[in-house]
Amino acid sequence: MKKHLNTLFVTTQGAYLAKDGETVAVRIDGNVALRVPLHTLDSIVCFGNVGCSPYLMGFCGERSVGLSFLSENGRFLARVQGPVSGNVLLRREQYRRADDLTFSSGVAAACVLGKVANCRTVLLRALRDHGDKVDAPALQEAIDRLAAALRRLQSPLTVDEVRGVEGDAARVYFNAFDHLIVRDKENFFMRQRSRRPPLDRINCLLSFLYTLVVNDIRSALESVGLDPAVGYLHRDRPGRAGLALDLMEEFRPMADRLALSLVNLGQLQQGDFTLSDGGAVRMSDAARKTLLVTYQKRKQEEMTHPFLEEKMSLGLFFYVQALLFARFLRGELDGYPPVIWK
Repeated sequence: MKKHLNTLFVTTQGAYLAKDGETVAVRIDGNVALRVPLHTLDSIVCFGNVGCSPYLMGFCGERSVGLSFLSENGRFLARVQGPVSGNVLLRREQYRRADDLTFSSGVAAACVLGKVANCRTVLLRALRDHGDKVDAPALQEAIDRLAAALRRLQSPLTVDEVRGVEGDAARVYFNAFDHLIVRDKENFFMRQRSRRPPLDRINCLLSFLYTLVVNDIRSALESVGLDPAVGYLHRDRPGRAGLALDLMEEFRPMADRLALSLVNLGQLQQGDFTLSDGGAVRMSDAARKTLLVTYQKRKQEEMTHPFLEEKMSLGLFFYVQALLFARFLRGELDGYPPVIWK
């Protein structure tokens, strides 16, 4: 399982990946800049103008190493996948359950409950760690409103009602998010959540991090034999990884905390971003590399899994949650247990 910590991110434009024996060779301007043994990798993520040989694609598929292609800004484009692992009966059960709206509402509520609880923890930590630098009354009000949302999620709700609670909670959380930024407020701020395109530096950071998280979760789901496209909160839509987005909800606050750390510790600054004529904000290559290195280090930190009560690297949490969801579908668990941070 240790290999699930390792992702090779390739951001250098014009790089070309090829199979070299049992390794991945990264060539830049015809010269080999890096060699990585494939057995040490769980996935390879290529950003922008990065090429890959057919032989390496086949090798990755054969060894169950995910190979994803994203735009330079982190928008998902395509993924190379080998033979589907896992029992076909598991996927059939996943599809049947997705047609059961009562079952779907229970899964949706669990995913959103994990997200709201973890968002509330982010606010509580900010109040505890930066009480003298933040608007404490505004944060406390948001914390109380998220607590009310958690209580409502414990009542029987339809999928649409769960979405309504999630939408309200997200607005409360992001309205308070600006208070969590305690450095260079002139250039780093959160007025509202904007996605395509991100219209400020914080939204740019969050969108990129969310892409990394959903890519890891998608890989984890495929590795245990689940179909990432068939979700319960996020219903079927062509080209959308619904189940990966479902399970990502509980991990979004993890990405939020990472973004805040990068800004509040001064690891990313105003000059690391550019504003296009259309208003979209983009990260520089250097900023993107800083973020990727920090994200990889974060995945290597050890924490105790709240359900299994075992200490493991954070990068394994994605894989464990996929396994737990598979066990839930098989009837081995009474419900899906989202990760709720303490």
